[in-house]
Formats: sequence, structure tokens, C-alpha cells
Amino acid sequence: MINVLEDEDCTICENLDTPFSNHAPELTPEKKIELIQPKVKEILEILGLDTNDSSLAKTPYRVAKMWVKELFYGLSVENKPSVSKFQKNYDYGEMIVSKNISIFSTCEHHLLPIIGKAHVAYFPKNNEVVGLSKINRIVDFYAKRPQVQERLTYQIVNEIQSVMQSEDVACVVEAKHLCVNYRGIRDTNSSTVTSLFEGQFKQQTTKEEFLKSISLETEF
Repeated sequence: MINVLEDEDCTICENLDTPFSNHAPELTPEKKIELIQPKVKEILEILGLDTNDSSLAKTPYRVAKMWVKELFYGLSVENKPSVSKFQKNYDYGEMIVSKNISIFSTCEHHLLPIIGKAHVAYFPKNNEVVGLSKINRIVDFYAKRPQVQERLTYQIVNEIQSVMQSEDVACVVEAKHLCVNYRGIRDTNSSTVTSLFEGQFKQQTTKEEFLKSISLETEF
């Protein structure tokens, strides 16, 4: 549990675990879509829209499907990517960095987009590494749920630690939150940076090496 300050708009972060309900029923994706669809229709009608209009008639279904199968697919454990390690046939024990991993997530306070980049690093253990695309899949899985950025950063690190069976993992996330950019204060220039350094990355020289590597401009 993390103790943080709150304001009337957002809580920075209350818990490092996604707040799943203990009473949520086990439902298939199709059943979730079926149940969500009329709720969306009702909201649109409360707002004064005519859901019989040809432009809006399929909107409740589109929104329900989008939430279940795209924006929030990371809420379903069956969608968790299968990540395995593989043995290298060469000796390399230095830091491995995956940077500029695209993040498209959703703020859990206002259900508005969070858009940014993640930079992840780890050290091989027992001459084993993770496939590069698997890091991206881990980031995307935890991003695709209602989130706060601090929790997302923690969950990425925690998952890679679990896969590698090693503490030596670091992550920096920089993102723009449309709940700040699009509403409220409407500051379109601000972004938020969160970081977590574990194991060897707590050492200043190792941390600086990682931060220097992600600051390098990459153009192809």
C-alpha cells in the first residue's frame, strides 16, 4: 500500500495492485459485451442523444467491444502473454535495454487516454534472456486496463522480475494524461515521469548508465 496526497480530481496512487472486485462474476468476453452494451446505450440516452439515429445505433456495441477486447483486455488473465526465457549460445552479461515502447492506456479516474513511452532494462541471469517483443507485450498487457502510471511502472518491473527470477530490473515511463491535457487544467504541454529501479539498478553508476542509454536519440 502507498500513502499519497489526493486532490478533488485525482488520487496519485492508492495501491500497487489493480483493484479487482472480489465479487466479480466469471464472464466470457461475449457475455461482458452483451451486458455492457445496454448500459452504454442508457448513458447516451441520459445525455440526450437519439440512439436510434443511424450514426449512433451501433455505438453501444462498438464501445462495449472496444472496452472488453481492446482498451481493457489486460483485465483478463487469459490474455496475459506467455513469456519464456531462452538460453544464449554466447556470453553476454551486460544490461539489455528496450526503449521507446509505446504505451496506450486509460486513466482509471476519468477513463481518458494515457499516451506515452516505456523504457525497460534488465540483466541476463544464468545466460538467459527474454525475447525482445515479449517486453513490449508485457508493457501492453498491463497498460490495457484502467491504470495509474505509478502502478503501471511497478507492474511492468514486477512481471519481468518474475520472469527472470531476478531483482535486476528498471523501468521509466513518460506519458501524457488526457485527464490533465484535455479537461480540468487543460495543460497540453505537461507530461508525467515515473520510475522504478531494483537490484543492481539501485547503484548510482548502473542507474546512470540506464538513464544515459534511454536519453540517446534513436533514428532509423
